[in-house]
Order: sequence, then C-alpha cells, then structure tokens
Amino acid sequence: MMFAVTGVAHLLRPRTFDAIVPRILPGPARAWTIGSGVIELVLAGAVWNRDTRGVGGLASAAFLVAVFPANIRTVRLMRGRSARARAIAWARLPVQVPLVILALRAATDPR
Repeated sequence: MMFAVTGVAHLLRPRTFDAIVPRILPGPARAWTIGSGVIELVLAGAVWNRDTRGVGGLASAAFLVAVFPANIRTVRLMRGRSARARAIAWARLPVQVPLVILALRAATDPR
C-alpha cells in the first residue's frame, strides 16, 4: 500500500521529489523521479498479487535499500529548514529498516 501511495505521489507531484535525486545519477532528476514512481507502482502490484508476492517482496526490499541515499540527501537538504522538516527527514532514515523487514516478510508470507 505504501508503494502505491508514494508511486502516485511521484507521478502527480514530481517536483517534490526531483530535489532529492542524488546528483551522482546520470540524466535529469525528473526521469529518476518518474521512473521510481512507476517502479513503486509495479512493486505495489507485485506484492499485492499472491503469485508474484515473493519476487515483489524481494524487489521491494532491494528498492528500499537503493533509494536510501535519497533519504540521506533529504536530511542534508533540510539544513536551515524548520525543526519539523528536519525531524521528518531524520525520522525517515531509521524507518527504512522496518520497511525492508516488512518487504522481506512479504516475500516469504503466502497470505
């Protein structure tokens, strides 16, 4: 469900996400934003579908690890912003761990 919501958000509000695309990635940030939104929607569907849940869970865990640098970049970009914005950015970092665990659990849970 989370990937469905964030995937749609990436497609409807790409400007929000463009700034956190690590500069080391080649090409325009918008392409990475749209691409990651599409991937999130595909992953949401894969985890939702019982036949693809195993591979979807593993791919979701890998994706969460792959986008972690963007979360670190967000923390850096929040310097000088409100205390609330900085707290939210910092809170996202440790949340990745249980999300990866949930994704791996989905990979092994037939329900």
